[in-house]
Amino acid sequence: MPTARVGCFVAERKRRVAGRPAKTGSQGPARASRTSRAADAIAERKQAHLDLCLREDVEALRKTTLLEEVDLLHDAVPDLSFDEVDCSTRWLGKRLRAPLVITGMTGGTGSAFEVNRDLASLAEEFGIAFGVGSQRAMQKRRDSGWTYEVRRFAPTTVLLANIGLAQARSMEIGQFAELVDALEADAICIHLNVAQELVQPEGDRDFRDGTATFRRLARGLRVPVVAKETGCGISRTVATRLRAAGVRHLDVSGAGGTSWVRIEALRGDRAARIGETFRDWGIPTAAGLLGVRDLGFEVVASGGVRDGLDVARAIALGASLAGVALPVYQAYRAGGVEGARSFLQDLVDGLRTAMLLTGSRTLADLRRVPVVLGPRLQGWAAVNGPRRTPRGRA
Repeated sequence: MPTARVGCFVAERKRRVAGRPAKTGSQGPARASRTSRAADAIAERKQAHLDLCLREDVEALRKTTLLEEVDLLHDAVPDLSFDEVDCSTRWLGKRLRAPLVITGMTGGTGSAFEVNRDLASLAEEFGIAFGVGSQRAMQKRRDSGWTYEVRRFAPTTVLLANIGLAQARSMEIGQFAELVDALEADAICIHLNVAQELVQPEGDRDFRDGTATFRRLARGLRVPVVAKETGCGISRTVATRLRAAGVRHLDVSGAGGTSWVRIEALRGDRAARIGETFRDWGIPTAAGLLGVRDLGFEVVASGGVRDGLDVARAIALGASLAGVALPVYQAYRAGGVEGARSFLQDLVDGLRTAMLLTGSRTLADLRRVPVVLGPRLQGWAAVNGPRRTPRGRA
């Protein structure tokens, strides 16, 4: 979209929002001012996060996703042409041309809108899903809602709303509807980021009633709820609790990729020491997938997914989709829309190449391909996988 048209759209959107009656209830000017300052602080923090993702090494230091410990069985005579390989799938009631989602990164500022707009447009172009970053800023300041509204740029694909569990605990069902309606979203991600919050100086410290909140949302919302980690993984034990609470969609977002603990450590001295200590904290992505694969979830595998082979490995371990954020954002900042387009095309081509090399015409075929697991991943599977009945016992 030309710059002039973007400017006109942004200006018009601001005028329309400004023209709405303020929904402040009985709060006075002082409280409204505090709310506005809090929203500004959130927006500034989100922008600082993105800036650090470009300037610094924000990934895990020693821990890996363990996707590299998943070997797929090669088929020397696949009896397929590359054009016959079909990586399409259905998710949340819509057909996707590839099993991918650009996971939530940002929102709340004008520059964040540009990122969301451009990446959502690419998601529509590639027929993949797209999620916005946390809509907490939108809650604090309603006139930032336009920075998340990308449905006009992605009219047919899956869009995901997003709010943190820490905020969700105190929200009414109607407030979630506002977040979903602003995007015309197909589902809402409730993100889990306990480790990040503990390292963040201004972060939350109370994490009670999380399971009860998921139970309330699974019963009360008209759209599916996605329980989404943010780089520390979801264990089998937690997934079992979420399943009992009514959740049917997970984003395991395991360790080995972007470390939000590391990002918070880079923001200031107070968080630096503890942040570096816990930089590699969490369950590797591949280990998280093995732990939940038989529990009946639709699973997104994110956290350190960097190429099409990683996507294929994740699908072979039972994922429905793979999610990417940091690498597509870095490609976008380095080369604009064309840079991000090139990265996404490489991702899809790499997946289809792995499918042909395993004789997989479809994703269902890929899920049936035998896999060989490395020793570290086997070790994780022993403690985070299905419990086996000891021999000689019923």
